[in-house]
Amino acid sequence: QVQLVESGGGLVQAGGSLRLSCAASGSIFRINDMGWYRQAPGKQRELVAAITSGGLTNYAAPVKGRFTISRDNAKNTVYLQMNSLKPEDTAVYYCNADIVTMGTYFSMDYWGKGTLVTVSS
Repeated sequence: QVQLVESGGGLVQAGGSLRLSCAASGSIFRINDMGWYRQAPGKQRELVAAITSGGLTNYAAPVKGRFTISRDNAKNTVYLQMNSLKPEDTAVYYCNADIVTMGTYFSMDYWGKGTLVTVSS
């Protein structure tokens, strides 16, 4: 009943910036942690950044100082501001959220379909 939809991906030159958005919709009671993961061709999916419901953040080492994760709880949306992009940032970026749905007492992980970010050198 919950959907996560990413947007904002595209082609950008090295050194450029992009902002990804992920909007959650459906029978949502509460959203706990949210995060962004990425997967490059031939590689495993890896955590990029995470943010708690209270706004505490965590970043993977390769993106620290360049990426910023934020959320708008009123809009059920999480963002990833990506600055100083590098070719190695090229990947499909996936939104993740731990969500309690209406009428339940437990949370589940939900994933978006992903948005492609390509950084040219």
